[in-house]
Amino acid sequence: MKHTAKPRVGDLALQLKEHFGGLFGEPTEFRGEWTLELLDAEEITTVCAFAKAALGFDFLVDLSSVDNYGEDPRFALVYELYGYGHLCHLRLRVRVSEERGELPTISSVWRTADWHEREIYDMMGIRFKGHPDLRRILMWDGYPYFPLRKDFPLAGKTTALPEVAFTKPAPLAGGPFVTTAGGRDSMAREPRSRSPQTGS
Repeated sequence: MKHTAKPRVGDLALQLKEHFGGLFGEPTEFRGEWTLELLDAEEITTVCAFAKAALGFDFLVDLSSVDNYGEDPRFALVYELYGYGHLCHLRLRVRVSEERGELPTISSVWRTADWHEREIYDMMGIRFKGHPDLRRILMWDGYPYFPLRKDFPLAGKTTALPEVAFTKPAPLAGGPFVTTAGGRDSMAREPRSRSPQTGS
């Protein structure tokens, strides 16, 4: 019986880069995980469609956003792709400026992107052109803020929408709830109110 060699994820990453030429930076590998950075956000739908149809990445595992507050471009979108046929995982990353604040939807490629994109819009304020139903998924319609942006205060903000909702900042008992990196155990790392001076 003839066996077909399983493709390596590095080879698939190189195929994707070669097909699209200068649209990608060089693939990076860390601990066996491969990442490709797409340099033109407008091409994300075309790239994802090719990755699915030609390279066998038939499952969108996750789509998340990162707020690099203080940098430009401010936001990064991270697409986690997987292929059930070859069992390979590939990460795509694309950056979006705060001024632009939008990129094309990939919901036409993987339907599961619908809710991922709605959550990113709701929490980060990034819009997805061509999305079939881009509205808030966690906060209520008309909520004026984006709670996962790094400039959104941990305590929250006062919000008053007549006949819709009212919220007040949450009491933090003396300071923001933060974790301590590298604490001696999980109890020491548990998020809690800490003094800005002592860290405890």
